Amino acid sequence: MSPQTPIAALTVTAADLDAIAEAEGRVAVCVGKDGKLDPAARRVNRLTKGALARMIESGALEKAKSGDVKTLAWPAGMKAEAVDVLCVERGAKPVEARKAGAALGKVKGDGPMLILAGAVRRPEEVALGAVLRAYKFTARKTEEVKPMHGITIQVAKPEEVSAASVSAVAEGVFFTRDLVSEPANHLTTTEFAKRIKDMEALGLKVKILEEAELEKLGMGCLLSVGHGSISPSKVAVMEWMGGPKGEAPLALVGKGVVFDTGGISLKPAGGMEDMTMDMGGAGVVAGAMRTIARRKAKANVVGLVGLVENMPSDRATRPGDVVTSMKGDTVEVINTDAEGRLVLADVMWYAQETYKPRAMIDLATLTGAIIVGLGHENAGVFSNDDDLSRAFLKSAEAEGEGAWRMPMGQAYDDMIKSQIADMKNVGGRDAGSITAAQFLLRYVQEGTPWIHLDIAGVASVKADTAYAPKGATGWGVMALNRLVTDMLEG
Repeated sequence: MSPQTPIAALTVTAADLDAIAEAEGRVAVCVGKDGKLDPAARRVNRLTKGALARMIESGALEKAKSGDVKTLAWPAGMKAEAVDVLCVERGAKPVEARKAGAALGKVKGDGPMLILAGAVRRPEEVALGAVLRAYKFTARKTEEVKPMHGITIQVAKPEEVSAASVSAVAEGVFFTRDLVSEPANHLTTTEFAKRIKDMEALGLKVKILEEAELEKLGMGCLLSVGHGSISPSKVAVMEWMGGPKGEAPLALVGKGVVFDTGGISLKPAGGMEDMTMDMGGAGVVAGAMRTIARRKAKANVVGLVGLVENMPSDRATRPGDVVTSMKGDTVEVINTDAEGRLVLADVMWYAQETYKPRAMIDLATLTGAIIVGLGHENAGVFSNDDDLSRAFLKSAEAEGEGAWRMPMGQAYDDMIKSQIADMKNVGGRDAGSITAAQFLLRYVQEGTPWIHLDIAGVASVKADTAYAPKGATGWGVMALNRLVTDMLEG
């Protein structure tokens, strides 16, 4: 069985003041800047002989920001090893409450945690934040991994908080983070396909297209990327048909380059090790499909990912070669390091030919140019449909996942014209992320609403984010899941 980072199991209970004294691990209380204590916090204060009140009276929370945590270590009168005082307002908005909860996940460690959230209006967001942040990729370490103890959250109305919904989202995000974190010698194209195939246990219908079938389909662009690798190129297709029978699905398409050397257009050695994350788009699609299946969404969604490895060898595609796509267009490969768009082009065309989707969204760690433009705070959003773009941006904002719409236009499309083929795969340094999107737009059939998400800057980062430690973020799983909920199930 493939290794998977364990999720801190979430238990939702009604307020039980008598259980506080016996709780082990860490106990968290939620207090606003006004310092007012709810019944659970008052019980903690009484158990600790007034230590909580003294902390507040000392002004510890006066300059605190939402999500700041002040800790009382080894409190007298309690079994807990620590009391964590979380600054969060009672009426905090969803993203604010989730980010505050993530601060608890950061200090949780491996032991159990009891969160006293009866006074918070959105306790499920506090819980989700805590679960998301309590992540640590340890699959490739030899040290003994301690078991991950769960999180218990006491709330005023437990019937209104679904532990299953929180866990479904977290499981999809963790699945994506694990995939993006894996080194390429472990996450080969074959292993990636296996992990997707294993999701049939969740009710997904999974089909793996092997190289012989891809050749019959005419996927010359995708296959050209993997020519130089011993790892076989594949396309994995995931179907979730939980909506009305016969209703056109939403199609999610992901770039799954399990390692990108740049091919013959070899990348510089410095930082090349980070190219284990070049399958980030496929990772997000797989994670989103996992969440959708886990929560049994009442929607029709298909996820398709192209799995390849871009390596230099005597068989590798050369700069100057011309390849033919499944659509039938010819592409002059100017730079073999601009390979992701070749993978997406064929998978997008297959998705439209096979499923006639109501809309299509592709995700890829596609260009360094998008990082120059937007840094690590926002993914680039390119679209041919204003309504779909607005809907996605709204979903991303609601989930606290940064996204920013970028321009497109004929002038950019002209930059990828070729003298010897229908198009080039690059248009030069200027507007590199936009010309990449223009390339993909040529594989969007007329009448298909489409979004391209360039996630190169947000898929894996060098510093902690609100919901994750440094490294793989799982960006996009929550936004896509929200879009499915609002657009298809609303």
